[in-house]
Amino acid sequence: MMNWRKIRFYWKLYWIRIVGIILLGMLFISVVILVIRGLRAWNESESYLRQSQMAMIPLQLYLQIIMALIFGVVYTFMWYWLMFKKGAQSFTQTAKKSIKGEEIGVTWNDVIGMDEAKQEALEVVKLIKDRAELQRIGGKILRGILMLGPPGCGKTYLAKAIATEAKLPFISMSGSEFVEMFVGVGAGRIRSLFKKARDLAELHGGCIIFVDEIDAVGAQRAADVGFGGQTETNTTLNQMLVEMDGLKEKDLNVVIIGATNMPEYFLDAALLRPGRFDRKIYVDKPNLEDRIKLFEYYLNKVKYDQNSVKTDRLARITVGNSPADIANIVREAALIAVRNKNPLITMKDIDDARERITLGIKRRVKMSEKEKWQVAYHEAGHAIVTYLLVPTKDVFKITITPRGHTGGVTWVPEREEIFIENQNQLLNEIRISLGSYAAEKIKLGFTSAGVGGDFANALYTAHNMVWRMGMGKSGLIGDFHALDFYRRIGGTPLISEEIKTKLDSDVQEIMQGCLREVTELLRKEEPLLDRLAKELVAKGELNYDEIEAIFKEYGKGRAQ
Repeated sequence: MMNWRKIRFYWKLYWIRIVGIILLGMLFISVVILVIRGLRAWNESESYLRQSQMAMIPLQLYLQIIMALIFGVVYTFMWYWLMFKKGAQSFTQTAKKSIKGEEIGVTWNDVIGMDEAKQEALEVVKLIKDRAELQRIGGKILRGILMLGPPGCGKTYLAKAIATEAKLPFISMSGSEFVEMFVGVGAGRIRSLFKKARDLAELHGGCIIFVDEIDAVGAQRAADVGFGGQTETNTTLNQMLVEMDGLKEKDLNVVIIGATNMPEYFLDAALLRPGRFDRKIYVDKPNLEDRIKLFEYYLNKVKYDQNSVKTDRLARITVGNSPADIANIVREAALIAVRNKNPLITMKDIDDARERITLGIKRRVKMSEKEKWQVAYHEAGHAIVTYLLVPTKDVFKITITPRGHTGGVTWVPEREEIFIENQNQLLNEIRISLGSYAAEKIKLGFTSAGVGGDFANALYTAHNMVWRMGMGKSGLIGDFHALDFYRRIGGTPLISEEIKTKLDSDVQEIMQGCLREVTELLRKEEPLLDRLAKELVAKGELNYDEIEAIFKEYGKGRAQ
C-alpha cells in the first residue's frame, strides 16, 4: 500500500518529466532504428550507386547539421535556465527542500530547560501523531503553533525537536524569504511552499513548516501609501491566511510553526485567531535551575576542571542570559583555554570569556597613575553602594582594566530573576549609578567624563518613575510620557507646562535624594573606599573572593 502511494505521489509531482523522458526515449529508439535500416540498405546497394550518392552530399550540409544540433542543445539549456532557474517561473517558487524528521537529530533531551514550553510542545507532538484518534472523536488537527520569546532562547531548537519526535518532513524558512519588491511574488512563494507541504503530507502522513521571524510576513496589515511595498506585504499575508484556513479539497496534516521575537500584538489579528495559530508557546529566558542544566550540558561537551568550575555559581552570575549566551560563554572559554595552552577549561577562562563577550577584548591602553586612581575610586563607589545598600545584587568583580568603550567596570549581577521591579529596587539602581559620582567628588574634588553613562542610566530610571509610574513626590499620577508623545509627532499638547515643571522637579528630587544617601554612606565608609581603590591600583582587578575578604576585614556584611 505504501509503495503504491509513493508511486502515485511521484507521478503527481513529476509526471511532466516522466512523460518527457518517455517521449525522448521513444524518439531515440526511432532514430536508432532508422539509422540501422539506412546502414543495411546502404550495404545492400551497388558500389557505383553509393559513390554517386556520396558526391551529392556536400561537406557544408554536414556542418549545418552539426551546428543545428549544437544550437538546439544550447538554446534548450538556456531556455530552461532562464525560465525555470532564474526567470519568472522560478521567481515565485521556493527552492527549500524538506528534511526528514529522523535526520534532524534534535531530541527532547537536547532541549535543556524550558520545561513548560517542552510540555506544551510534547502535547502538540501527540496531537500530530494521533491524528486518527483525534478525528475519531470529532476533533481537528492543529493548524499552527506560535512560539514567542526573546532571541536565543531555543525557539528554533524546540521546533526541530517537534519535527524529530513527530518523525515528519520538516521545511524551514525565514519570513523575509517571502517578501520581494514585486507585488505577488511573496504570495506565489506561499502557494509553492504549501503545495510542497501538502504533497509531502499526502506521502508521509504529515508535514511541518517552520517559519522563523514570522513577523516579517505576519505584521499587521495597513493601507499602501503608493509605493507597492505594503501591498506586497498584505498580499503575502493574505495568501498565508488562506493557505492555513482556506477552502481546500483535502484536510491534510500540515502544521505550521511560527517563531518571533516581537510582541504578540505586533502580528495581524487574523493570523492569531483560533483555526490558524491555535497554540501559543512562550519560550522565555532560563531560570536558575535551567541555567545549571544548561551549563552542565555544554560543559559535558568539553574538557573542564571540575574542581574550579562550579555550575551553581556560574548559574548565579548569569541571571538574564539566554541558552545561546551560555553556549557562547562555554565556546569562548574553550578558545581562551586553547590560546593559553591549558589542558582543561578553568573558572578563570570562563570569567575571561564572559568579560570578553560583554565588554570586549582588553585594550592596550597605558593609563597614568592619576587616571588609575580616578577610575579606582569611581568603581569602588559603585561596589560599596551595591554591597551595603542593595540586597538583590552581588559584587562579583571589579576591574580598572580598559575594555571596549569603558575604562573599568564593576560587575553586579542579580542574585535571582526579577520580573517586576518595585520602587525601592528602582531607587537602588539610581543609587548604584550615582555611587561613582559621589566617590569622585569626595576623594578627588572633581568628576570625570566617566559619570556620563551613569547619569544617563540614573536619569532615565528616575524619569520613568515620575512620568510613567506615579512615584514622584508631588503625587501626580498617570503615564504622562504617553501623552507627551503626541506633541513630539506634531499633535496638540495634552500636558500643561506647569505639570511638566512639577514632573521634572520630582525627577530631580529623586536624583538629589539618592545622591545625598550615597554621599553620606561613602563619607562614613571612606577607609573602606581607600582600601578598595588601593587594591585596584595595585592589582588591576579584584574577583569575588578578594572583594568578600576586604569587606569582612572591615566588619561589613551584605545588605539584607
